[in-house]
Amino acid sequence: MFNSHSVELLTRFARIVAANGYIHGLQPVQWQALQFLAHANRFSRTPKGLTAWLGQTKGSVSQTIIALEAKGLVIRTANQGDRRVVRVELTDAGRSLLAAPPPPVAAQMLEHLPAEEQDQLIGLVEAMLRSQLASTGQHAFGQCRSCRNFVETGDGAFRCALLDVPLEADETDNICIEHVAAA
Repeated sequence: MFNSHSVELLTRFARIVAANGYIHGLQPVQWQALQFLAHANRFSRTPKGLTAWLGQTKGSVSQTIIALEAKGLVIRTANQGDRRVVRVELTDAGRSLLAAPPPPVAAQMLEHLPAEEQDQLIGLVEAMLRSQLASTGQHAFGQCRSCRNFVETGDGAFRCALLDVPLEADETDNICIEHVAAA
């Protein structure tokens, strides 16, 4: 089982890492939203994808997007193929801000551990995260390349078999809300 001290340590660790986003007048959730948008594929850069990634309510995410729009860091656009779908994209100002991120507190914490202990910790955190997401029915996300729907066509091109669309090479390392781990 676990003890209350373990829970307190994990909670404090999470708060310290999350607070790393306080830079350039941004709240941590706004910084995390920008980071998600920078690493998500085009299908996941939506309010729904952002809501799933952040684990927050639609209303909270809507307020986050509004705040980022007001700062000129993101823009919302209608999807050309389906006007009901809204895309959230980084602006040049948003990309510039991400190019000079705050010092990564989590990386600073990890560098105090030997490589073997870092690998063990990351494996345990991934297992905890997967278990929690599965038990609550939340999306796990993952990189296109590790998805069962990822197809290499043999001519250097890639496809998403689920959405039946071609993928650019630089998209294959992005995270996706539709990800299903390959067997």
